[in-house]
Amino acid sequence: MKKFMLDILLEGLDNDTRMTLLPKEQEAVKELEEAGTILDTFIKMDMSGIFIVMMASDPEDVHSKLSSLPYYPFMKIKITPIRVVNAVNQ
Repeated sequence: MKKFMLDILLEGLDNDTRMTLLPKEQEAVKELEEAGTILDTFIKMDMSGIFIVMMASDPEDVHSKLSSLPYYPFMKIKITPIRVVNAVNQ
């Protein structure tokens, strides 16, 4: 498994839909966190999206794992492979 940094922008998601889907989105993210797939999440200050650090085998696997999220159809995802520089985390 490899680590990826995801820069996710939410597009075409109106506020009513966002709020309706939010509980299921949070539940699905929590399940991915508990499984060790999502390692960290950071909400953008302007609330337009999120940064996620996650484990996957390749970019296709990233999409496969995120496809269960209710917000996935609204996600524009930039995927960057990363490696940890801090020896403690390697």
